[in-house]
Amino acid sequence: MAIRAEEITSLIKEQIENYEETLKMENVGTVISVGDGVARVYGLDNCMSSEMLEFSGGVYGIALNLERDNVGVIILGDDTKIKEGDQVKTTGKIIQVPVGDALVGRVVDALGQPIDGKGPIVTDHFSNIEVNVPNVVERQSVHEPLQTGIKAIDAMIPIGRGQRELIIGDRQTGKTAICVDTIINQKDTDVFCIYVAIGQKQSTVFEIVETLRKAGAMEYTTVVAANASDPAPMQYIAPYAGTAFGEFFRNNSKHALIIYDDLYKHAVAYREVSLLLRRPPGREAFPGDVFNIHSRLLERSAKLSPEKGGGSLTALPIVETQGGDYSAYIPTNVISITDGQIYLQGDLFYAGIRPAVNVGLSVSRVGGSAQIPAMKKVAGTLRLDLAQYRELQAFAQFSSDLDKNTQAQLTRGERLVEVLKQGQYTPVPVARQILIIWAAGNGYLDDLKNDQVVAFEAGLNKYVDEKYAQIIEKINKDKKLTEEIVGLLKTACDGFKSAFTEE
Repeated sequence: MAIRAEEITSLIKEQIENYEETLKMENVGTVISVGDGVARVYGLDNCMSSEMLEFSGGVYGIALNLERDNVGVIILGDDTKIKEGDQVKTTGKIIQVPVGDALVGRVVDALGQPIDGKGPIVTDHFSNIEVNVPNVVERQSVHEPLQTGIKAIDAMIPIGRGQRELIIGDRQTGKTAICVDTIINQKDTDVFCIYVAIGQKQSTVFEIVETLRKAGAMEYTTVVAANASDPAPMQYIAPYAGTAFGEFFRNNSKHALIIYDDLYKHAVAYREVSLLLRRPPGREAFPGDVFNIHSRLLERSAKLSPEKGGGSLTALPIVETQGGDYSAYIPTNVISITDGQIYLQGDLFYAGIRPAVNVGLSVSRVGGSAQIPAMKKVAGTLRLDLAQYRELQAFAQFSSDLDKNTQAQLTRGERLVEVLKQGQYTPVPVARQILIIWAAGNGYLDDLKNDQVVAFEAGLNKYVDEKYAQIIEKINKDKKLTEEIVGLLKTACDGFKSAFTEE
């Protein structure tokens, strides 16, 4: 075979002309120290704040401290796989998590990786764990109710879609129970739920998942678990990842509810990370920006304007107090960020008043605009009656001789307290709440004993279902207490009361 010099020359010329130099620039640094979930890296001159970094062992981290001669990195995973001298690369990306419908019904960690043994999560949608919050123009005022199924809350401390309502109280006073009830009550609605467990025991998270599964609530719920055994950086990013899941629904004209359980443990995890990075400590050894980490988290919950699709993300953050001290640093911070708070009191809990909501100290800054008109009407007198009862109760302890009006108000208050008691994991639909609160407010329970109230409520529900089913249908449809509905309520309550007293 003859070799032609011209052909070889033309081929070489063609290759030289078409030659492109492709250089891949990488910003690489070296680990100078590692331990306790934190690493110091030298040489990452072009690193961005909050940028995701990749260690040579396949572990990722987030650049939190940008100092003159090194970068402080929090490690998202096992720091034992990293040693001094290892290479670290910048990725050019802020940390992302998978989002979308594929996460519904799953239990995931703070990075969106499944930990429920049900296989990988397949989705095309990813989101940064931190994004800009919707501005004032992109929002609208909260006006749609989000029913919790808890009589005391839906009647007097209403929560609306897009609201941030803090649940605050000592340990073991029923904070998580209220949130789990609220998730269960979203069944057959269009609300997706995200439960973020921060620093909880694995057994506690397992119990909550089992409770939700038995109630059929896992079908529309995602559980994000950063357990007590997980590193502090994972506990720190968990609520941001959970919020990214919720924002996917909010931005697609859907509705979501997110529960942070709890933000005190979140602040403690951030304090741990900050002290290890040698950030200057402030009050209670928390870093100076601990207010900012919660405000930029909670401000992402909003009701979007119709132009933006009208979706909503509602937040129920939990903060645990120590010995009822609501004036501590983290509780006061979160109270000032949220749109109201539900106070749970240990004294009420131990006295058998459960949920142990202190109605006098609890407030919703959205108020009646987050209630249907029918509930707004019956709840107006309820709050007043309870306030008068509390005032008279303190006075009545010092007086044995009370006039009839005072005795009647005390009796009414006692019955209302009984009506507002509720078992765990038994949310009540709003129409049935209106039914019993209307009956209590109109004196149908005044001549009963306290221990008869539960039986009266159960019997009234059954009686209405059998003979006056249109009452529930009309309240659900009209959402108002029309004269027709009031007439039906009166007839039903009169008929049941006479049958109940005869028994």
